[in-house]
Amino acid sequence: MKIVIVCKSHNLGGAAMVSHRLMVALCHAGHDARMLVLSPANEVNVYSYSNKLRDNFNFIAERLQIFLQNGFSRNRLFAVDTARWGADISSHPWVKEADVINLNWINQGALSLRSIKRLVDLGKKIVWTMHDMWNCTGICHHAYDCQRYKGECNNCPFLGFMAADNDLSTRVQRLKAKLYAQSDIHFVAVSNWLAERCKQSSLMRFAKISVIHNAFPIEQFAYVHHHNPNLNIPPDKTVLIMGAARLDEHVKGFDLLIDVFNYMVEHKPALAAKCHLLLYGNIRNANLLNHIAIPYTYIGKVPESKLNQLFSGSDVVISTSRFESLGGTLVEGLASGCAAVAFDSGGQSDVIDHLETGYLARRHDIADFVEGIDWAVNQSAASRELLNSMMTKRFSAQEIAQKYIHLFEE
Repeated sequence: MKIVIVCKSHNLGGAAMVSHRLMVALCHAGHDARMLVLSPANEVNVYSYSNKLRDNFNFIAERLQIFLQNGFSRNRLFAVDTARWGADISSHPWVKEADVINLNWINQGALSLRSIKRLVDLGKKIVWTMHDMWNCTGICHHAYDCQRYKGECNNCPFLGFMAADNDLSTRVQRLKAKLYAQSDIHFVAVSNWLAERCKQSSLMRFAKISVIHNAFPIEQFAYVHHHNPNLNIPPDKTVLIMGAARLDEHVKGFDLLIDVFNYMVEHKPALAAKCHLLLYGNIRNANLLNHIAIPYTYIGKVPESKLNQLFSGSDVVISTSRFESLGGTLVEGLASGCAAVAFDSGGQSDVIDHLETGYLARRHDIADFVEGIDWAVNQSAASRELLNSMMTKRFSAQEIAQKYIHLFEE
């Protein structure tokens, strides 16, 4: 089977990385899988269809429209996408030869709704993997507490004082509705939570949706618990680890993380005295680190090849995200033998079995999150040796590839 996977990048961002893992796993399963990306690429089976002049125009034109329509807010400029501008790849040889086209994260100039319609018109099988809520909303990637996507997305909160009836979100929502009505696209949600949000939306209430989790390199993770002496963490401390591509992105809940440890120090000082926080990933506002109330170590961006070493030297993986489509760091931490603690506010429930492999705290409940850490700290090391095999069955690239192959063959 010839499969072409389309994504903005093959190595920048979570959606790109899991899409690339899927391509590799499909090739290992004996299929001709390739990847078309907008970002630069220098790898076998990955081709960049980038045209610098065209791509710059598409990017600037879309951001300019959003800036004019969101009340001139730079803070909200990248919280939404319109897919108004993008490349046309319908004539690319890989696309013409493909039996299946697997769309992934296609925003910021990668593809437009119009260019996706051109792919539909080729008569190919199209499977669209959704990594966030963008497909089922007007323009946002995470609706947070907004329920407008269940009807018409009028008065979009991301558009500030420019929000109104028939605003940008509503107009894009109608364009998506038109595309979906004219297409036979099969959608894949990366978690049951995301699938439920899509089924509740006016756009996708009657869409064909399957749930297939993201692929992870579970074979690279193992439970070999050790201490990381080069990080200068006292060996008698319980290490809590948290990471993200950008730690202080609003959806990752760094402010909630600060609140968690402030509460812990005040209400559970004995627990706070046991703990040391290990943070990795980029952070734009480094001053936020000064507000963490327990001892911490921040090590910046970490290559994927080093993650198992970090997780294996930790005891509990935590995530304070307001929403997660799935929760990749939780998967990786569990596969390395960490217990996991997160808010029950998205796809985290597909990863964590409450009070078995981890603790799902009530959404945004700081006190309950601290209770979860208390529970996780007291779990025996023996129980963690089983976690890798559990994660392998759910998230290994080989298992996920087989589920996609089955879907493609259907």
